[in-house]
Amino acid sequence: MKKRIMTAGMLAMILAIGMTACTKADNTTKTEKTSESDGKKELKKSDDEKNVMNAEQKKIYEKIKLTYKEEEQKKVAEKLEKKKESQDYNLNNMLIEYNPFGTNTQSLYVYFKTDAAVKVSYTIHVKDDGISDFSRDVYQDEEYQTEHEFQVIGLIPDTENTITFYVTNEDGSTNTKEIVYEMGSLYGEEKVQLDTDMKQSADQLEDGLYVILGNDSSSMDFMYYYDNSGVLRGEVPLLGYRSHRLLFDDNSMYYSISEKKMAQVNRLGQVTKVYNLGDYSLHHDYVFDENGNMLILATDTTQDSVEDIVLKLDVNSGEVTEVLDLEDLFGDYKKTCVKNSSDELDWMHINTIQYMGNGSVLLSSRETSTIIKVDNLYDEPSISYMIGEKDFWEDTSYVSCVLNKKGDFIIQGGQHTITYETDESLADGQYYLYMFNNNIGISETRPDYDWSSIGLKTSSAVDGKNSKYYKYLVDENEGTFELVDSFKVPYSGYVSSAQDIGDNVLADSGLKGTFTEYDEDHKAIATYKMDYEKFIYRVFKYNFEGFYFGKSE
Repeated sequence: MKKRIMTAGMLAMILAIGMTACTKADNTTKTEKTSESDGKKELKKSDDEKNVMNAEQKKIYEKIKLTYKEEEQKKVAEKLEKKKESQDYNLNNMLIEYNPFGTNTQSLYVYFKTDAAVKVSYTIHVKDDGISDFSRDVYQDEEYQTEHEFQVIGLIPDTENTITFYVTNEDGSTNTKEIVYEMGSLYGEEKVQLDTDMKQSADQLEDGLYVILGNDSSSMDFMYYYDNSGVLRGEVPLLGYRSHRLLFDDNSMYYSISEKKMAQVNRLGQVTKVYNLGDYSLHHDYVFDENGNMLILATDTTQDSVEDIVLKLDVNSGEVTEVLDLEDLFGDYKKTCVKNSSDELDWMHINTIQYMGNGSVLLSSRETSTIIKVDNLYDEPSISYMIGEKDFWEDTSYVSCVLNKKGDFIIQGGQHTITYETDESLADGQYYLYMFNNNIGISETRPDYDWSSIGLKTSSAVDGKNSKYYKYLVDENEGTFELVDSFKVPYSGYVSSAQDIGDNVLADSGLKGTFTEYDEDHKAIATYKMDYEKFIYRVFKYNFEGFYFGKSE
């Protein structure tokens, strides 16, 4: 079984194999910037400035804005506390409130007590043969306890939902309570049932919910949760833009809610903190380091270039600090780049960040089709090495930083969602790196480079034969990377995602609006098709165990 662990940076080993030209940041010219996410700084634009809404949507959006105000959330929590204290709630008299915090339109808040210590689960059933039952164990601090407070998620909109609660004693005996809840409409217009092509038995699918991240809309924006049958089980409203992934710590879930803000949400759905990034706008990705700080890919809106900054967010204090400006490492290269068709100097276009431990990160640069390892992120950032095409960097001072390609294969092109993965079977200094290889050869900010000369012959965002899932074995000791696994997926020149889940692989071909879960032999188990305006940015699968749900035995 694969195991994710933290590794130390291997800078000394890389230098030993001759990469002496790899560079450190020029801290004499770097100005550290910090900002407080307490709302003191005015945003240059409102969260919904780009959105076009009708009258009904505007009313809904006013509710969503209240959802992401901490003081409003505290008021809701206080009201619930008063209700909990107003009477004795038990299995036959549960306190049930529909979506009190506003963070999931397909949820209920539930509270009750029992005399004996029990564990709780529930099943949601609707009178529609096309929609299967949804069953989950409830998360509790202890497996068996006497006080029960949780979210029920997965209700079906515009229909009568029968919810059966199962209360199991330590001796195995079970009591049940059935309620009927008539759920209203969604905020948005997403399909409740996706078009689903089930190629194999659904039992082959890994457990969890597909979380749709970035079904970008010109009106309102949401995250969606879909089950293995393609049935909508959660609608999470956002202020705007998109969420890029979900992060979890012991008690909270974190996700972006606009270009300027991140949210911390507890298990009951309460927004406990909103973080304002000040003059920075986030994009593409964020990750925790080993100390619980969040590293966020960002743009400094006061600079001439975009998508080339890394921030550190202290989730306790809310302090935001700039820890890396890629110009400090690649200044000479930046000078050679031109603006793209959107009149932006998007010269690196970093679309993924992975934390490796001890201040080392991997950054995926779409614009250079290169993966960059940066060491000493918090002190003196330096390029440790790069994984990409040497020919692209040939006439620069950075070519000596590029690892040697081991084997005969075409390099990744415009890759997205790189994932760092270690395995106990590997030697120290080795790790796996997998990604959605978009298989596109284009760089608008470096238009002189001929990608077709290295085998990347497609430059269209939509008209290509196929993209690929790629998995490299990186050997820092030898200074090499080799392709150890690969298979074709539907083409998407931009965006998209890949995720290893158990023995399966989930791939989202964003510009086609489809996502597919593949078995260990790379054969499709199920493909889901979404309606979309632009693309489906990412799809990741989460089991939510230890958050919404109890852990499987």
